Amino acid sequence: MTLDLLWALVAFAFVSSITPGPNNLMLMTSGANFGFSRTLPHMFGVGVGFIVMLMLVGLGLAQIFETYEQANTILKVLCVLYMLFLAWKIANAAPPGNGQAEGTPITFMQAALFQWVNPKAWMMGITAATVYAPGRTLESVTLMALVFGLINIPCVSLWTVMGQKMRSLLSERRHLRMFNITMAVLLIASLYPVLQL
Repeated sequence: MTLDLLWALVAFAFVSSITPGPNNLMLMTSGANFGFSRTLPHMFGVGVGFIVMLMLVGLGLAQIFETYEQANTILKVLCVLYMLFLAWKIANAAPPGNGQAEGTPITFMQAALFQWVNPKAWMMGITAATVYAPGRTLESVTLMALVFGLINIPCVSLWTVMGQKMRSLLSERRHLRMFNITMAVLLIASLYPVLQL
């Protein structure tokens, strides 16, 4: 990979990791509801899950969706249905009682598996594999995954911190409820690019 292509990959990884999307909105919601430390497994699940997905997509899984349009349609329907389910759960999350959020944050494994139904993760993975590892060699795909791994965790951490910083503003049940509903609506809105494809 040339130095110019590497810098382009770094820029793509940063922009796609820092911008709003399902992972970042859910992490901000978790930060607001559960705090930073209880959201750590969710954050690392996002990072590791996406790297695994990116490796598999880069090493050939993307060709299935490029070759078979029906597979792409099925994936899109599953993504949309699961995202609607998550939005409903976020909107109806129990407000905190006695200063502690009821329920549990998303686990490492749940966050890692979520990448497989995350429309933004699929778009990022297929784009990155096509543009930045066109030969799809093990070396180029590994480098691409390493760049994303180094950039993704600080980016998702920022969203979790933003959510945690909002906790004091959301100490009232009514404010937290409005925040959760807003995050659910934004999660649904993040499906717009997927529905346009």
